[in-house]
Amino acid sequence: MKYPKEYLDEIKTRLKVSTVVSKTVILKKRGKEFVGLSPFKTEKTPSFTVNDEKGFYHCFSTSEHGNIFDFLMKTQNLKFGEAVKALANLAGIKPYTFSKADEEREKKWLEYSEIYNDYIQFYNESLLKNEKAKDARDYLKIRNLTRQEVSKFKIGYVESNPNYYEKLKKQFSEKIIEESGLFYFDDKKKIYVERFKERIIFPINNISGKPIAIGGRLIKDQKYLAKYINSPETLFFKKGSNLYNLDFVRKLSNKVDYVYLVEGYMDVVGLSKNGIDNVVANLGTSLTDRQILTLGQFFNEIVICFDGDNSGYKAALRAAENSIKELQPEKKISFLFLPDGEDPDSFVNKNNKEYFFEFSKENKIEIYKFIFEHYYKETENTPSSMAIFEKRLRQISNTIKDQFIKKYILEYFLEQISSFTPNLSKLNTKTQNFKAKTLKTTQKYFNESKSLTTVELKEFSILYIILKNISLFKNNINLLDDIKFFTNENKQILEKLYSNYKAYKEFDLDSLEIDKQIIEKIFKFASIKNIINKYKNDDQKIIDLLMEIKRDLKNYELESRIEELESKFSKDFSEQTFNELRELKKTQKIN
Repeated sequence: MKYPKEYLDEIKTRLKVSTVVSKTVILKKRGKEFVGLSPFKTEKTPSFTVNDEKGFYHCFSTSEHGNIFDFLMKTQNLKFGEAVKALANLAGIKPYTFSKADEEREKKWLEYSEIYNDYIQFYNESLLKNEKAKDARDYLKIRNLTRQEVSKFKIGYVESNPNYYEKLKKQFSEKIIEESGLFYFDDKKKIYVERFKERIIFPINNISGKPIAIGGRLIKDQKYLAKYINSPETLFFKKGSNLYNLDFVRKLSNKVDYVYLVEGYMDVVGLSKNGIDNVVANLGTSLTDRQILTLGQFFNEIVICFDGDNSGYKAALRAAENSIKELQPEKKISFLFLPDGEDPDSFVNKNNKEYFFEFSKENKIEIYKFIFEHYYKETENTPSSMAIFEKRLRQISNTIKDQFIKKYILEYFLEQISSFTPNLSKLNTKTQNFKAKTLKTTQKYFNESKSLTTVELKEFSILYIILKNISLFKNNINLLDDIKFFTNENKQILEKLYSNYKAYKEFDLDSLEIDKQIIEKIFKFASIKNIINKYKNDDQKIIDLLMEIKRDLKNYELESRIEELESKFSKDFSEQTFNELRELKKTQKIN
């Protein structure tokens, strides 16, 4: 029994060769290809290449060559059917069982696909040639769209009194035509009516480029009708699993590593007209896990750019809370907010491609920062409000599936909160009046802290520990021996402190020859301060905290060196570089 070609093609379409191979082989990018050590023989110099654009791998040392199915069969000793099942699972596709239900589904798909192809072709030609489509052509001209965009996206127009159902009925059964979702039955008139009449239509393709649904837009104001509608869900179309223009955009993933996600079909077409092709749109529903996972298979960064109005902002917030669940260590999700009243189509038409890219670069915000800033704006800077704020952020963090991302995003949230949350313990001291920071002051603090890197904050924490415990480290100077800082200003302060200890000088905070403004900055932004103040009389706990931050800095140093060597290895492929890289990664795991 043979698998249907369409089924195998969809698996190959959804999975890059590099995605499959990288689960077995360490790959490095080199131009349009990836390279690595051969999985078919022991070698020291990489001879194994992967080309996603052409969809194959090739091993120069063994002459092994093939696609993703071949790779699994040869490296895991699987039969073809077993390889198909494994890859279908990886691609998120249901297994093909060769049952009667599968055969019936395949038959329906062929008819369904043919109906959509005929329908789209007919109304695309009608828009271009039919006199009855003049209003639609005029509308598209107003939107700055040309014949070129109409042809590229196969945009069509369904006239006010269409009769395409009768044409289809000559070739297909009433049941399959109804199941296509292109028509609905009018109980009063007892006839089938075109769902998209008097609408410009945008074909929605599956990931392989086959039409499976349609989006329609009114060109005249009819208050009793929705401006945009989509095909209803069918056996072959699920709104939450598809994206408009994904079939085209996935082919660009070898050239660009990010994609814009917008709200509407016109945004996609408008941006494409202006030379921005790496754009997809969701289909009138909230962003789903499946859509994020699908985009993540092709791109390292998703930039979500919704309309610059209140409804666009609310949609962005829903998208952020839903999509953060699928965030992965090697992936990035950002948000781009346009000026109020603008959508991506109008914004790029008013400005230009270069301005859009520059605006995007300067104004996009990472998903976790967007979520934090949104809920921070809703706080009233009171203990109760801050408690609700923290609880909400913890709940959002707990939805994240990847444990590493969950850990560091929660740490980011809590560090930001602790840096400006009033010390509520002071409320228990009757002799001290509690004075909460004003929202303005807190916001200023937050803005200042955003410019500091994670490494700077770690260094501030070490300096804070030392400056608050000068006498402790006088007798434990060895603990400072192997601390390595990366920021020049902090490095100089540490050296000054260390030299004082080495010279056995008696000194305190006031006598230190360090700019007091720098000390104030350390005391202001050191994230450890709210923790260490609880252990004023516990020397061992203070030392443990210092050692923990030292380990963090050591890992940062390792990561920097590993990145440097990986970059070098991608260029020279030398055995010495590879061995050094391997040893550093072993050390990283130990730490």
